[in-house]
Amino acid sequence: METPVRLLIHGASGRMGQALMRLAQNDARLRVSAQSGSRESDRLRDLPEFDVAIDFSSPEGFDAVLALCLERGKSLVSGTTGLSAGQFAALEAAGARIPVLWASNFSLGVAVLDRLVGQAGQWLKDWQLDILESHHIHKKDAPSGTALSLGRTAEAASGKAPVYHSLRGGDIVGEHTVQFTGMGERIELTHRATNRDIFAQGALFAAVRLSAKMNGHYRFDDLL
Repeated sequence: METPVRLLIHGASGRMGQALMRLAQNDARLRVSAQSGSRESDRLRDLPEFDVAIDFSSPEGFDAVLALCLERGKSLVSGTTGLSAGQFAALEAAGARIPVLWASNFSLGVAVLDRLVGQAGQWLKDWQLDILESHHIHKKDAPSGTALSLGRTAEAASGKAPVYHSLRGGDIVGEHTVQFTGMGERIELTHRATNRDIFAQGALFAAVRLSAKMNGHYRFDDLL
């Protein structure tokens, strides 16, 4: 039997962190060797050894866990949203020293949606482009990281900047629609998440795959 991949769950007290902890306990490929809350960045250096850090914390927490992974030479999977351009640049640079992966969404369905959006954008360059996203009332960032990522794909393909529309209500897990509107017709490409576990399962999958990778800056679909 293969040795389990040792995980650090950073942001363990949050919604995603709790799902990661629960699912990892039932996955023979994984062992949670360390955990920390989003506001406990000052104690990261005291944590036990790990192979891969999974980070769903805050922009401040991201800085701390990236520094720890660089210090120990360990891999990092992050889904933290609200990162600045400087933080993305730091992540890109870190790929020269360790395996790193950031994704706005760890759903297989969203990875496929992103590919479809890119194809549609190439063919519908003159159509209006809108991205609509809905989430639960506790989600702070708007537009969502997934919406922005889909928007970057659509704009790169079509040359047209999207208009974003955000809704926060109830307990919506996550819905994203990329709408291309022409005269007399429109195309809507939609992904709806009904269970938060799909994101946690995707992040755990990424951790297993990334643990066997060489240094580099990876996308989620690079591991599929």
